[in-house]
Amino acid sequence: MNELADQVIYTEMIDEYYDYKHGVLEYRSLKFEHTVLDTPNYQGNAVANYIDSEIPYTRIIEHKHFEFGEQMNTVITKEYPLEWTKKDEPYYPVNNSRNDQLFKIYKDMARLEENAIFGGRLADYKYYDMHPVVGLALKKVEELFPDYRNQTMQIP
Repeated sequence: MNELADQVIYTEMIDEYYDYKHGVLEYRSLKFEHTVLDTPNYQGNAVANYIDSEIPYTRIIEHKHFEFGEQMNTVITKEYPLEWTKKDEPYYPVNNSRNDQLFKIYKDMARLEENAIFGGRLADYKYYDMHPVVGLALKKVEELFPDYRNQTMQIP
């Protein structure tokens, strides 16, 4: 990556960046099940979360409610928790004492990187809701580029 740019913003798994030198952090993955239903409305809103241990999925998304669709059919997606392996997409960190200690080692290594900026839920090994993530990204821009508001962009 250092051959491609003077500075890299890295938002993937921090342990993978270091080739798992000190061990593998644990992540949680998801399996998605998409269904087209012959009804104009399934649940009346975009997202419904389920926390009952008897229900195997954690969330149902009804996509048309994000765009206020008026289609005669609807599409839903059920999200199922999935045990993560290296071949799966990591979605969420598994925060416990073992992983927190291991992450601290990787975070200390990341602080020494001069050409990489680490951020996001996988590089920070922390669950974020979207609105705080946007705020953290803007704060990082202000830290790294304190005069950015006074500059004009040159577009080639």
